[in-house]
Parts: sequence; C-alpha cells; structure tokens
Amino acid sequence: MVEVDYAQLQLWLVSFFWPFCRIGAFLLAAPLLGHTSVPARVKIALAVLLSVLLGPNLPPLPAVPPFSWPGLGIMVEQMLIGLAIGMVMRVTLAATQTAGDIIGLQMGLGFATFFSPDTGTNSMVLSRLLYMIALLMFLAFDGHLLELELLAGTFASLPVGLLRLDPSAWEMLARYGSTVFASGLLLAMPLVAALLIINLAMGILNRSAPQLTVFSVGFPLSLSVGLALLTVLMGDLGGFLGGLFRSGLEFLAHLIAGLALPAG
Repeated sequence: MVEVDYAQLQLWLVSFFWPFCRIGAFLLAAPLLGHTSVPARVKIALAVLLSVLLGPNLPPLPAVPPFSWPGLGIMVEQMLIGLAIGMVMRVTLAATQTAGDIIGLQMGLGFATFFSPDTGTNSMVLSRLLYMIALLMFLAFDGHLLELELLAGTFASLPVGLLRLDPSAWEMLARYGSTVFASGLLLAMPLVAALLIINLAMGILNRSAPQLTVFSVGFPLSLSVGLALLTVLMGDLGGFLGGLFRSGLEFLAHLIAGLALPAG
C-alpha cells in the first residue's frame, strides 16, 4: 500500500502550484488564449496541463508553504510575471483596433458600433474586423506557440522565489503602451491621408459652389474611396502585421531579460 505523508504532499503541491500561478495569469492576459470566447474551464485545464508538463523540468523551488505570508508574496510575484508577459502581445494587437477606430472615423463609420464582450464597451465594426484579422494572422504565424516557449523559458531566467524584479522593467512595459498609438496611426496613415485630402477638397468645393450639398456627396464619396483603399491595404496587411508581431516578441524577450536583473 502506498502511503503519502504531509511532507510529500506539500512538495508535490509546491512543484505545480507556483508554475500554475504564473501560467494562469499569463492565460488571463494573453490576446488569443485569454480571449473571453475561451471558456474559463478550458483556461484552467490548459494551465494545469502546462504546469504538469513543466513541473518536473523546473529548477529547485523554494520550500515555502503556499498558504503563508512568504507564499503569498511568491504567488503575487508569479502572477505579475505572467500578466506582464501576456500584456505585451495584447498591447501589440491593440494597435490594429486603434487603426480601425481612426479609419472608421475618417470614413464616416463612427456610428457603426456594437458591443464587444472582450472589452465590455462598444467598438467600431471596422476596428473589430481588423482585430479579428490580426488574431487569425497571429495564430497563422504560430505566435501563441512562441509566447508559450518564452513563458517556459522564464522559469530558468526568472526562477520561482526570486522576490526581486527590476522596477525599470515595469517602466519599460508602460512605455511600450505607446505602440498602440504609433503602430495604429502608421497602419491607418495611407487611408487617413487620402480621406483628409477628399474632405479638404469637398470643403473648398462647398465654398466655391454653396448650392452643392456636401453631405449628400461627401459621405458616399468618403465611404466609397475608403472601402477601395481598404481593399488595397489588405494586400499589405500581412507584411505589416508580421513586422508588428516580430517587434512585439523581441520586446517580450527584452522585457524578460530586464526583469531578471536585480533591483537597484
């Protein structure tokens, strides 16, 4: 008969609990695996599966009871690391939503909104379309597998129980939020420039010929030209998203290396 004492049970629990905290927090923040359309049971099952697979290959874990004050500190540390890793690619993909909002406003589609369950707010149809295309491209480029590979490597560079994270790395993560606006505006710039020229031309035309109703001509013209330019943009969207994903993964590796540095 196999007997398991309390010490062995605690050792087994510690071996899988700390990785589960980091992986679970990552799955909550990751853009694809953490999507609201994925059931919570699936996320928990995937976190447990990855913890079981990674547990035997991890460096020596601290002999700290999970249900104690030091254990609470380690749990918070693991969750912060997992959330930081997942937020990087979520911020990267959010650039496509920003581009969709900018293009939609210029095309006159600001009224075409619907409730988005993953954000809990109303989002433009064009923004949602570009975001779903970005998610599919991210899946096609195996970005989710690269994220999991980087996550598994953090257990060697950021061992459990480190209890010291470089504060400058969190500042670097906050500054990376500018990617949402910089990359989003860069993606929307061709359409914004063309539609801005059309709006300026319609304004000059309205001043020279007041009898011409701008609202009856300008809106269909902006919408038609915007859809035509959006069709052209789709041909180069894959290359742009590939570079965006590459820069996001490079920053993620840089962030992990920055977190591994001692504070101070």
